[in-house]
Amino acid sequence: MSATSPYLLQHAQNPVDWWEWGSDAFDEARGRDVPVLLSVGYAACHWCHVMAHESFEDETTAAYMNGHFVNIKVDREERPDVDAVYMAATTAMTGSGGWPMTVVLDHDGNPFFAGTYFPDQPRHGQPAFTQVLQALSEAWTQRRSEIGAVAENVRQHLAAISGAAGAAGDWQVDVDAAVETLAGEFDPMAGGFGGAPKFPPSMVLEFLRRVAETGSRVPHMLSRTVAAMAGGGIYDQVGGGFARYAVDRGWVVPHFEKMLYDNAQLVGLYARLGTELGDRVARESADWMIRELGTAEGGFASALDADSEGVEGKFYAWTPGQLVDVLGADDGAWAAEVFEVTEAGTFEEGASTLQLRHRPDDTERLESVKARLLAAREQRVRPARDDKVVAAWNGLAISGLVDAGLLLGEPRYVEAAVAAGELLAGTHCVGLDTPPPSGSGGSTSDVRLLRVSRDGRAGAHVGVLEDYGCVASGFLALTQATGDSTWLDRATSLIDTALAHFRAEDGGFYDTADDAEALVTRPRDPSDNASPGGTSAMVHALVTAHALTGEGSYRTAAEEALAATSTLMAKAPRFAGWSLAAAATMKDGPLEIAVVGPPGPDRDALEAAARRRPGAVVVVADGARDDIPLLSGRTSVDGRAAAYVCRGFVCERPVTSPGDLAQTHT
Repeated sequence: MSATSPYLLQHAQNPVDWWEWGSDAFDEARGRDVPVLLSVGYAACHWCHVMAHESFEDETTAAYMNGHFVNIKVDREERPDVDAVYMAATTAMTGSGGWPMTVVLDHDGNPFFAGTYFPDQPRHGQPAFTQVLQALSEAWTQRRSEIGAVAENVRQHLAAISGAAGAAGDWQVDVDAAVETLAGEFDPMAGGFGGAPKFPPSMVLEFLRRVAETGSRVPHMLSRTVAAMAGGGIYDQVGGGFARYAVDRGWVVPHFEKMLYDNAQLVGLYARLGTELGDRVARESADWMIRELGTAEGGFASALDADSEGVEGKFYAWTPGQLVDVLGADDGAWAAEVFEVTEAGTFEEGASTLQLRHRPDDTERLESVKARLLAAREQRVRPARDDKVVAAWNGLAISGLVDAGLLLGEPRYVEAAVAAGELLAGTHCVGLDTPPPSGSGGSTSDVRLLRVSRDGRAGAHVGVLEDYGCVASGFLALTQATGDSTWLDRATSLIDTALAHFRAEDGGFYDTADDAEALVTRPRDPSDNASPGGTSAMVHALVTAHALTGEGSYRTAAEEALAATSTLMAKAPRFAGWSLAAAATMKDGPLEIAVVGPPGPDRDALEAAARRRPGAVVVVADGARDDIPLLSGRTSVDGRAAAYVCRGFVCERPVTSPGDLAQTHT
């Protein structure tokens, strides 16, 4: 196997004869007249490792798989389109989904069986994996017509659900109704929404932040959740950064894998809160992200594994005795009390995750303890790192780091964001250096994104909609951070490509381009998951691009995409947080703020006030410039720095004090 995916390379030495996804594998299955077994997972997936150890590394199981199936291994992070199609099938056929995902296909890629993790031995009423394989092989050879009927039914179902996102409505969503629905699902004791397991609701929280003045319950839902997550075991109290989710209601025990896409969003969210807690968590997590996920080429790796030495969470959990060994008797006992480490343990085998529900008054002692624990932890066997660079998630990282850098006064965060942007522009963007055609308005024609790279070398897999939306948003964030119009040109080139190749007939978007590889169905999912969906990511990019350029077609496209998502926003706001955040900002804006004038304290104060306005698009310059249209014609006032606050390029009288800026458009 010649793959660049770390997940596929993990399985390269399996006795299973794995194929990569492609026509060659299906031709092989057709020639041998055997079904295709598709296994989908990702490098940091704990249960993927378990199933690999139990089944894919077992010689007997592998021999049966090789003899009766053509086996395809797919990294879901590398091929989200393949994952989306067959996850929809798995959910439809079983009522739930997850990874590892196991789907069995006919020669045309139609699924007729699906499931997730299968144990090596019968367990809790679940058949062993070998029993499943034998039953499927028997059905293929003896009951082919039944298989064909099932495959056809599933194919028709997939075609139906991918055809439209839902009836289009008014993009101006009822914010109060969405808040009411969220309040009904809010956990007032533990924060967050729903029960266990609990995932960080990053996009919903940003929506709540943007509408915090609409009702008294909104600030409570926001503040309770961000505090509960930051104080729980889901947050790495020693090294910074959040785990993927908590297995319990109270955020105590995480599933320990740490994903770039979660932390990229949470760094920005906590920085935008403007609180002591928010600043601290944003700074710690940005430092962790740069330290542990940064790559030599300037990008960010995808994830850290949950396991070390084959044990989930071993790197992160502590016993009281281990604390004493590192810190001594006094500090060890104090740390056990502060971090809620007990003899019984909160995790496994008497170990505890570290929590920090109540920050002690002696912060100097706390920081000393944390530093010593971090140094001691560095001596442990580290979890593996999935070091592929995913375009969309690096776009999110750029946006998060820009916000943290600008709001916390940390230029190195912006510098890290610029480095990641240069990697994406130079390695992931194809056609970016092609001169634009005459009359194009300066936008490079048909720039394409590649989904992943590793060690500075791009893979062959094409970008999906979330890549275009998130990377364009990242480039637009860099435009605002640096004032360099090159980033604006790069962003609008990607947006123009997305509008040309991803749009649906109803004004929404498909997740794959019109000239991408044809799958059983063309995936289209308007919802958000742990990271922004392609549609909501593109809406944010369109809105920001319109604010910077005044290009009306971008605003129109954003409104049409939100209209196509209106049903989801109304009925399931938990899964449309990023679309809701965009809709809330678009209702009366967003604010477009140009700060111009000579560098110095006055301009800095105006800039700081401008960047604290929720959803505002802000650019700063010494004077008027035409390469960024929002700056065109904007001049200082009597030699003093001034802020122009606009909506739809219609501006109020320029102001010269942060206090006046705070009162504009309120």
